[in-house]
Amino acid sequence: MNAQDRQKEAARAEGAALARRHARVALALGTFVAAMVGVAYASVPLYDWFCRTTGFGGTPLVATSAPAAPLDRRIQIRFDSNVAGGLPWDFAPETRVVEVAIGETKLVHYIARNAGSDSSVGTATYNVSPPQAGAYFNKLQCFCFTDQRLAAGEVMDMPVAFFVDPEIVKDPDLKGLQSITLSYTFFPVRKQPEPVAARGAPRAPM
Repeated sequence: MNAQDRQKEAARAEGAALARRHARVALALGTFVAAMVGVAYASVPLYDWFCRTTGFGGTPLVATSAPAAPLDRRIQIRFDSNVAGGLPWDFAPETRVVEVAIGETKLVHYIARNAGSDSSVGTATYNVSPPQAGAYFNKLQCFCFTDQRLAAGEVMDMPVAFFVDPEIVKDPDLKGLQSITLSYTFFPVRKQPEPVAARGAPRAPM
């Protein structure tokens, strides 16, 4: 075998080895992606806890106590409301905008009314905009993630107590922030079908 043939053979061997490495990498990546998708579907409660603990994705934090004293700097808080299809409710904040001092605890109210002819159940999710502000928007009281049942025509007051963490003034990305929007969306809670066993065995014909 001359030198040219040896070079060709070496090139073919190197190409085959490279193809095998690419195949192994592709298989590993595919396995990793499949595993992550499975974990995501299996970990919805964990993901929700993570968001509410860190403010990820614009999710407001849940606080147990308010700051000792507010700052002089003030900021506007805007309130948004939405109702998903299938829930015949009217849902809106009593006021659309408030101005608060950073670190000040504020209580606002949303009002929900069942405009349908039957009792129905809804549950609310929430987020803030811009998303980076989620790490500093803290709620002390809220109606979210709790099933709310309204009879036909019933009206319910839904309070929200919150404050903006003074640490927000140290964030260079939010230095010029003028306002934060808190948005709620109510979704219908559909009753699960009753198991056959719970209804009792069918009676034998007489």
